Amino acid sequence: MDVKGGAVFGHSLQANRMARKREPPEAFSRCFKLRQTGTGLSSCCCAHTSLSMQDTKAKLARLWQLVSGLFQAPPGMGRISLALLYGGVCHAIFTAAVLAMITAMFFGMSQSLGSVPWPWALAANAFLVLQFPLAHSFLLTGSGRRILERLAPAPHGKTLATTTYAIIASCQLLALFALWTPSGIVWWRAEGGLFWLIVSAYAASWLVLMKASFDAGAEVQSGALGWMSLVQKIKPVFPDMPETGLFRIIRQPIYVAFALTLWTVPVWTPDQLALALSYTAYCLLAPRLKERRFSAIYGARFKVYQSRVPYVIPRFLSFSRYHSSSGRANSGKE
Repeated sequence: MDVKGGAVFGHSLQANRMARKREPPEAFSRCFKLRQTGTGLSSCCCAHTSLSMQDTKAKLARLWQLVSGLFQAPPGMGRISLALLYGGVCHAIFTAAVLAMITAMFFGMSQSLGSVPWPWALAANAFLVLQFPLAHSFLLTGSGRRILERLAPAPHGKTLATTTYAIIASCQLLALFALWTPSGIVWWRAEGGLFWLIVSAYAASWLVLMKASFDAGAEVQSGALGWMSLVQKIKPVFPDMPETGLFRIIRQPIYVAFALTLWTVPVWTPDQLALALSYTAYCLLAPRLKERRFSAIYGARFKVYQSRVPYVIPRFLSFSRYHSSSGRANSGKE
């Protein structure tokens, strides 16, 4: 679900030290001070907008550089063939997994290919629910990373680690949503105008998830970084610690967006409720482990970001308070 940050797959020690020394973006620091004083909300918003536009352009430029480099790859038929094979498998399974997720949850997990007889289906479904978060989190540990590096032919295991990780995660999600055994019980189906309202919310949740993944680094989230780097015979260049886009509102937008997809479905069944409860808990707890890694890698820089940006709930009330304070101050000056 989330493979944020190059640190997960082995930034060099020198890069990590440099990352620790970096200061928060100037626009963020200035905006944070303005918000603390309760003044200058307009300047704060302008700074955010300017920084977001610059960051989006930088991300697109980085993606274009990675993609365009494929057409200038140094010779090496074996290396290129291996990379293209991994890339094709990765993106095919990734696409299948996403489509399976969207479709299965749209029907409240009432339509799937699983056919395990009851009551054994309870154990089978429980296994499908647990296998993703357990393996997903383990592979981000030191031992897990070493295993990932061994799953690709030497000496390319380290370069292909992000692609291998994405393949495994996609296989896990595809298994969960395609092999689920439905209970056959449907509690509620949205109808009429309410159906379209909920479907719109469901679609919006997926769009937010896509935006959050882009902000975190689309090349890492999709698994493209590994195989594209191998084609070009370069070391993977990971995105910096995400602080802009949706990451300036909350620290865990990917997990929050995924949780939203769980609760905005037009069909409710016991299956969907079980999935929503278990994976919402995962979305709230798992990022704590990721933040420990970020704290160890980015040091004071992450601590400042952590103190400035809330975990999963946006500070909309804070924005309203600052806006009201600013409005009263401006009225007084007039």
